[in-house]
Amino acid sequence: MGENPVVKWVFFVLANCLAFSIGFSADVESTKKTYIVQMDKSAMPESFSDHAEWFSSTVKSVAYKNDEDRIIYSYQTAFHGVAARLSEEEAERLEQEDGVMAIFPETKYELHTTRSPLFLGLEPADSTSIWSQKVADYDVIVGVLDTGIWPESASFNDTGMTPVPAHWKGACETGRGFQKHHCNRKIVGARVFYRGYEAATGKINEQNEYKSPRDQDGHGTHTAATVAGSPVHGANLLGYAYGTARGMSTGARIAAYKVCWSGGCFSSDILSAVDRAVADGVNVLSISLGGGVSSYHRDSLSIATFGAMEMGVFVSCSAGNGGPDPVSLTNVSPWITTVGASTLDRDFPATVKLGTGRTITGVSLYKGRRALLPNKQYPVVYMGSNSSNSSSLCLEGTLNPTTVAGKIVICDRGISPRVQKGQVVKDAGGIGVILANTAANGEELVADCHLLPAVAVGEIEGKEIKQYALTSPKATASLALLGTRVGIKPSPVVAAFSSRGPNFLTLEILKPDIVAPGVNILAAWSGETGPSSLPADHRRVKFNILSGTSMSCPHVSGIAALLKARHPEWSPAAIKSALMTTAYVHDNTHNPLKDASSYEPSSPYDHGAGHINPVKALDPGLIYDINAQDYFDFLCSQKLTPMELQVFRKYANRTCRHSIAKPGDLNYPAISVVFPETANVSALTLRRTVTNVGPPVSNYHVVVSPFKGVAIKVEPQKLHFTKKYQKLSYKITFTTKSPETIPEFGGLIWKDGVHKVRSPIVITRLSSI
Repeated sequence: MGENPVVKWVFFVLANCLAFSIGFSADVESTKKTYIVQMDKSAMPESFSDHAEWFSSTVKSVAYKNDEDRIIYSYQTAFHGVAARLSEEEAERLEQEDGVMAIFPETKYELHTTRSPLFLGLEPADSTSIWSQKVADYDVIVGVLDTGIWPESASFNDTGMTPVPAHWKGACETGRGFQKHHCNRKIVGARVFYRGYEAATGKINEQNEYKSPRDQDGHGTHTAATVAGSPVHGANLLGYAYGTARGMSTGARIAAYKVCWSGGCFSSDILSAVDRAVADGVNVLSISLGGGVSSYHRDSLSIATFGAMEMGVFVSCSAGNGGPDPVSLTNVSPWITTVGASTLDRDFPATVKLGTGRTITGVSLYKGRRALLPNKQYPVVYMGSNSSNSSSLCLEGTLNPTTVAGKIVICDRGISPRVQKGQVVKDAGGIGVILANTAANGEELVADCHLLPAVAVGEIEGKEIKQYALTSPKATASLALLGTRVGIKPSPVVAAFSSRGPNFLTLEILKPDIVAPGVNILAAWSGETGPSSLPADHRRVKFNILSGTSMSCPHVSGIAALLKARHPEWSPAAIKSALMTTAYVHDNTHNPLKDASSYEPSSPYDHGAGHINPVKALDPGLIYDINAQDYFDFLCSQKLTPMELQVFRKYANRTCRHSIAKPGDLNYPAISVVFPETANVSALTLRRTVTNVGPPVSNYHVVVSPFKGVAIKVEPQKLHFTKKYQKLSYKITFTTKSPETIPEFGGLIWKDGVHKVRSPIVITRLSSI
């Protein structure tokens, strides 16, 4: 029997509220901590000659001891203020000072850890292709906030590139393992941000970690190459995924901003990187990081990216890897493009053949000397019962070598990294691993570069294998690794790990915005770290295969760079609209996109507007544009106090113009209708404005999918454009027919015979969630 969806929704909303309140509980220690202090730029007294001097003086005025310089960063562009070391009492006193708008405690962020160009229709990149490299591509610079960059990778070769654009004001910072010559016409800038990290964790050990833009981890190199890597023929990981690796925008430039270190990424460093990147002249920011959800005015990244958007910078962020749980998103501000993850049509099949003769298909990326004979049966063991425990999870120190030596060990997914389970088995003398999914992952298969032969299998088959091992005293299995396969159907499928909506901060803003390839993505890798990222892994590879919304975010950043090159006049919102309204919601079997965790059809809470379609995004026909004042008026509709709104008012003249009566009226490309609990509200009207970016004379008519619980009326039903960039408005009225207990999903499409401008529609009743 299935779960009651209403109970499930209520449970998750309550759980989220609880998480929200816990997130705001104060830490009452009196030692000094880092606080981000936002200042009102316009309030600087005339007695000061510059803002940095005023910021410093204001902080010093509340310090009990002027024993050291408390300021670790000064922010001047996308954000105004400082990061400073203060005691809690000093922070409270500072909040009362003139010109101080808000104070945020330091927050820790985590990394959201090729075939994709072809899968996305970006190849062949020949002279006839609409995506063939043009000089305009070279003008676009993408700032990647991550773990740095490995400059020797062939993906960052700058052969044939034109000189660095004149508008670029960035720098190539040097340090251990990174010199000026490591920047080139592809890597145009590289900076490091560690003051917040060191203030929180102590000095970086420069023997163990590069205190320079050099990427030890590999994550930053992988994301940067996915955005804008130069084509590399014959790229592969130990023979897997062989082909040409290239970024989404091979002509774009990369500026690497290293904000993540071995112990995490801290908000004061991230904020400084956003501030610096905007001043340097980036056109796109790619941020594959997340740190939970705070209300807009308490989220320093939300405020900094608002500033970036005001300066015309497109910001792409990963949605997070908290799926398939509902309400698991991060980076939900409407001015950010929030990216979920989906699969490619490529797989790395492997099989488990049981002693019973039954063969089960899984995936693997293992290649090494410890190969098992494909036709030989080996003893297989499972250390759990039918429920997970520390031994069944193969956690460190839980496997008895006398029990597992010489055997294939079944390990349940969960708690520890998948590759680490393989190392635990190897250290205990096991010869292979069957990695079994649990309910959280369903049938989704993620391939890993294990240290011993390993096959990952879905939950249903995993249960079958475990049952066999528990009930048969002489259970055996063989593992066979079958290489790379393409043309997999169905694809794309929404990744089980991809974080899901609804967007609890504002239900009227549908998130995620879009999904893009994020499972088993091949891209450049650090020469410092093995492909499994485990310290015991001494293998070195030039390319690695990773999965996560960290991988899907740079796909969108790179495609945004292509759109910016073709349409330099487009705003960040116009680029986002083009990506969203041209997205598709059917897979390569012409069925609705599926959710890997359940293999049921996915909903807009899982896939947003759908799967990215770069070729269509180039010519979307119509766009939903939003300017900085519109976003500010959206914030005004969020019942923020004047003090709370102040953090977004970097320019003194921004006031609430009340152009948006309610949050659902923001000119967003997705339509989310929220009926209040009160039964007397039976009709809601939302308004939208579209801008014609297609042929000057264009005639569109509307098609709306039917809904069970509401009747929908669109006025007018036809839009007649007579010139390019002309704006026309329409309104949509939703009238209740029969109140539904669960959210309803559908879409609205404007058609002119060439273009299909699609907006997802979500209808919820507060009582139903």
